[in-house]
Amino acid sequence: MRILITGSKGQLGSELKELSRDHSEHQFFHTDVEELDITKKEVIDEFIDKNKIEVIVNCAAYTAVDKAESETELADKINHLAVKNLAKLAKEKAVKLIHISTDYVFDGKGYKPYPVDHHTSPVNTYGSTKLAGEKAMQVIQPKNCIIIRTSWVYSSY
Repeated sequence: MRILITGSKGQLGSELKELSRDHSEHQFFHTDVEELDITKKEVIDEFIDKNKIEVIVNCAAYTAVDKAESETELADKINHLAVKNLAKLAKEKAVKLIHISTDYVFDGKGYKPYPVDHHTSPVNTYGSTKLAGEKAMQVIQPKNCIIIRTSWVYSSY
């Protein structure tokens, strides 16, 4: 299988890069913004075709929660519009898409794990932009994608 990992210089992407070494039966393409700007649909399109990508794992994100309040446009570009691009191309090319999201799509008032259909209610820009990415993905390609919401990532990085 040919797997594209975006955001490979971040905490989760770095860990996946490390773990992929144990899976030589697959070919991994570890990219970050320098190698692949996922905010540009035509660039991703060309990369997918050139490398015959079958699965995309989107670890790329604008994760500076406090800073997102003053950089709302950049946070939206990465957390929403880039995800929308990936979803459109995944649908057009029948590529599986796994998107890593966050529990910040909720208001944080819960005291136990949220069920998948729990009402979302982000309280900040980071959560709002991540939710917008999720929603775009669900509208475009609900059958060939997975959204993983996590509250914390543990790794050696």
